[in-house]
Amino acid sequence: MKNISLLLKISSILWILWGLVHVLAGVMTMKGVLTEDIAASVIGIADAIDPATLQIDYPKASGAIIGQHGFNLFWVGSVTFICALFIWNGSKNAIYLAAISGGLTDLGYFLFIDLGGYSKFVPGSIMTIISFLAIITSLYAYYKLQKEDSVS
Repeated sequence: MKNISLLLKISSILWILWGLVHVLAGVMTMKGVLTEDIAASVIGIADAIDPATLQIDYPKASGAIIGQHGFNLFWVGSVTFICALFIWNGSKNAIYLAAISGGLTDLGYFLFIDLGGYSKFVPGSIMTIISFLAIITSLYAYYKLQKEDSVS
């Protein structure tokens, strides 16, 4: 039982870190759009690309799309952060909500940004690894707890 609690706490800490990084990334992305420095937002996302090649005059519609992306980073980071507080105590719903929202967000990032070669390993790929580890540790702990409860 003690090991299960430790796994849930580890998962919570991983989701807190992941959530805070994504809230910050969302704020920075939206800030670039709101100050009409869309290039800064794009450079922040595609940090493995030479910034000079991304320094162009983006259409306002591109800014709106990047702004929406920033908003999505902000809300998904907030949701996973809040879920982490409930995962600490073993909430099944929080485990699943964090896994779905954070996990699917990072799946899209992995498919389009990481595999495309547009992001550096730190912080981009590290966040994908963190979300994967958070999902695995919390689900493992939850199912182990369910198994123990069914035995007793």
